[in-house]
Amino acid sequence: MSRDTLSEVLRAVRLRGGVFFYVEGKDPWVVETPCSSEIIPAILPDVEHLMPFHGVARGSCWASLMGGEPIRLEEGDLVLFPQGDHHVMSSAPGLRAKVDPGTYAAERPPQLPFTLTLTEHGMLPMESHRPGGAQLKVVCGFLGCDARPFNPLLASLPRVIRMPGLAGEGSSWIANFLHSMVDESTRKRPGGEAVLERMSEMLFVEALRCYIETLPAGETGWLAGMRDPSIGRVLALLHEQPEAPWTLKELADEASLSRSTLHERFVHFIGQAPMQYLAHWRIQVATKLLRDSEAKLMKVALGVGYESEAAFSRAFKRAVGVAPGAWRVGRRAGVKVEEAALKSSS
Repeated sequence: MSRDTLSEVLRAVRLRGGVFFYVEGKDPWVVETPCSSEIIPAILPDVEHLMPFHGVARGSCWASLMGGEPIRLEEGDLVLFPQGDHHVMSSAPGLRAKVDPGTYAAERPPQLPFTLTLTEHGMLPMESHRPGGAQLKVVCGFLGCDARPFNPLLASLPRVIRMPGLAGEGSSWIANFLHSMVDESTRKRPGGEAVLERMSEMLFVEALRCYIETLPAGETGWLAGMRDPSIGRVLALLHEQPEAPWTLKELADEASLSRSTLHERFVHFIGQAPMQYLAHWRIQVATKLLRDSEAKLMKVALGVGYESEAAFSRAFKRAVGVAPGAWRVGRRAGVKVEEAALKSSS
């Protein structure tokens, strides 16, 4: 890749760290995290998608999706659940706990993180139950991002990503980083919440980079396409210059491929044609411009490759369900897309 396409996507979909937990446990213990969609209002109410993660700073444990094979986690390991699935963390395979989404709506402490104890009954505030001689220390958190109108990264991520923290040449710095997060969690210095949020984002990006490096040669999806020299080049151009009047021929020339070969390879990796992908990405960029700037609609339209405000408005409404002006007003007022659509039609 000649350009940092991954960074462009992460900025456009508003990756951000959320509420942070520092937990200790003594065997036996178990905790279940419900589907992220159930706890978004309590964790990060202004995001569309939530991804939990858990990093083992001391000890070992097991992680599993509901009905899935348990995964052994050793000290320094990190596990992410990118699709926000219901999952279990426990001291031994097969343990279950009561799922209470209301737990995540508890009153926030004066300064994050939440400090919790893991028991055989689930999570308890550290003040309520101190096991003594904790065998396990885990840092946990959530990462939020946009899912709509277009997040090409999410569809290419698996349900579980496990990153080993073993030291060695070329290994990830995750293991050492987890200890820094524990230190930041326990000291609660001024600005600690902001530091933990940024640390969470850094962990996610590092996990993505390691995951990309381990993708098998025959893998498909957006991440695999980004790694492919020809398709990666095209993706970089589309993300760097979404406003450019790209044609399939121009993109094929940039990739040193014929038009038919580019189309075939792009569909193979990404699942849609290059110009269709560009149209979707332009709308995603437009939502960021509408939300984060005061630019007039015509300027936003030109910034994402439309020659008229009318053409842009038609494309935006077709993709999102509401006109760009109504979407901007609704988002700034905290109104969901569906509610904005009803208001714009009334």
